[in-house]
Amino acid sequence: MTPAAPPRPAPRVGSLPRGQRDAITDVPGVTVGHCTLAEGDVQTGVTVVRPHGSDPYRDRVPAAGVVLNGFGKSVGLMQVEELGVLETPIALTNTFAVPAVAAAQIRAAIAANPEIGRALPTLNPLVFECNDGYLNDLQRMAVEASHYHDALDAAGAAVAEGSVGAGRGMSSFGLKGGIGTASRRVRTRAQGRFTLGSLVLSNFGKPSQIRVCGAPLAAQLRVAGGEPESVAEPPEKGSIIMILATDAPLDARQLRRLALRAGAGLARTGSVFGHGSGDITLAFSTAYTVPQV
Repeated sequence: MTPAAPPRPAPRVGSLPRGQRDAITDVPGVTVGHCTLAEGDVQTGVTVVRPHGSDPYRDRVPAAGVVLNGFGKSVGLMQVEELGVLETPIALTNTFAVPAVAAAQIRAAIAANPEIGRALPTLNPLVFECNDGYLNDLQRMAVEASHYHDALDAAGAAVAEGSVGAGRGMSSFGLKGGIGTASRRVRTRAQGRFTLGSLVLSNFGKPSQIRVCGAPLAAQLRVAGGEPESVAEPPEKGSIIMILATDAPLDARQLRRLALRAGAGLARTGSVFGHGSGDITLAFSTAYTVPQV
């Protein structure tokens, strides 16, 4: 179990009020867990986002995904697009660990529902990935089913950020990347107040592109790091997975519209949705569940 990170200073972004934790877990019922592997050339892990504490196969939540740039190897997104529901927790890991984590999700669901694939419908595992090969030896294929279960068991309201779980080996803008989270409270005229939370697995961007609150920072970073302006940058490659959760009663169509707008926020960080970057958003609502049929 990864301990929760201490409160961290953060720039003020936007005008909406933050949630109590400034985390995706400010959306009622949502929990997050990590399992971190950090030994020698193995620097990786698994992160799990649970939409609620019940069986997600039996009590599915509405969801939708958007692919901003499709250089990725995720599993399960096609059926989410078709049916508009989640059937498992959302798992994040490295590129070569997707099959192991998907198999762990399937076996966990079968253990809870022994007739899956027989008298009951099959299961749609949902696993997102980023390539952490810069810091992690992908060929070790170190992530196993037990690590998914450890992350699932560790899920709670406090969210550790940075080099934890799936974020352990990630890099962004030539700096250390990883897990980040935030939340905002939104008031509507008709239905009152709701919470929108986000969690990202960040592994994208070139140093020259970085922006904070829309302001470019590349020149300041070069001065601080003593790096000459003439240093050639490699082509952009990497990925970012963006998970959005809300307690607003949105259906799959509305959630897709919400997910699409994450791209506007991503652009404000300096992203140009590079050729080698898998930029994907998944949005879900906890306002209601859809029973398995």
